[in-house]
Amino acid sequence: MTLVYRAIVLFVLLLTIRCQFREKDFWKQATAALVVVPLVLRLLMIK
Repeated sequence: MTLVYRAIVLFVLLLTIRCQFREKDFWKQATAALVVVPLVLRLLMIK
């Protein structure tokens, strides 16, 4: 079950990072960066 959870988090993380680099607006890039931080922590299983 943990592997499925990590796979889903990794998928969302990759989509967010891809969106962040394709976006032109600075504020949307900053928002994506704020979303990336908790996803990385979840992927590493750090609370």
